[in-house]
Amino acid sequence: MEKIEHTTISTNGINMHVASIGAGPRAILFVHGFPELWYTWRHQLLSLSSLGYRCIAPDLRGYGDTDSPGPAAQYTSFHVVGDLVGLLDGLRIQQVFLVGHDWGAIISWHFCLLRPDRVRALVNTSVPFSPKTSSRVSPMTGARAVLGDDFYMCRFQEAGEMEAEFAGMDTGKVLMKFLGYRDPNPPCIPKETGFVGFPDPPTLPSWISQEDVDYYAAKYDKSGFTGPLNYYRSIDLFVPLTLFSFLFILFVRRVSIGKW
Repeated sequence: MEKIEHTTISTNGINMHVASIGAGPRAILFVHGFPELWYTWRHQLLSLSSLGYRCIAPDLRGYGDTDSPGPAAQYTSFHVVGDLVGLLDGLRIQQVFLVGHDWGAIISWHFCLLRPDRVRALVNTSVPFSPKTSSRVSPMTGARAVLGDDFYMCRFQEAGEMEAEFAGMDTGKVLMKFLGYRDPNPPCIPKETGFVGFPDPPTLPSWISQEDVDYYAAKYDKSGFTGPLNYYRSIDLFVPLTLFSFLFILFVRRVSIGKW
């Protein structure tokens, strides 16, 4: 772990914390999800850098040691993909192998739509691509209709509400409730019981140690949960903006090569 370098890079109007290791022309960009950090990829950084790859794992905007802009509207795909493109520009990397998990997978799908010229290949886990199929129903409206107001994404929508619930609990316990959740049913947080009633994992999973939990907790105690939750609060902007942008880029490219 001590071989991993930590730097701060200015990109797209924010300062982004970046963990990296390795050198050479082949670069891998790892994009974490919720409630994670660059630290999620620590084993992959070490393993793949030993095979000759340049491995890069930032804290996304709102997370860890990266800046946290206030309004939720500043957490759209435009903003987050813009951060990552600016990061690659700052590192003078033209193309990467892109690896995403959870929210990082959603961001990576959109990265490929918006800037396919910067991606050599994509590896995504846990979240498939979900194109918008109807202009009448927003993602959150659809989630409420199917899963109800207690569905965790719905509970995350009100600014400050979940932050207040988390503040009344030990941060490490909050994170373990998320990281150790293994119920295949959609996670729900009834207002009657609050997040305190969200199930605790019986034991730490084999893939995470108390030291790992403490690392995450220390970072969240410093930066808070508002930035990460803002991704959910901007979710209705992700797909429409990305679809419009993709069509606009396609139009510009077709015009530039004389097809239209």
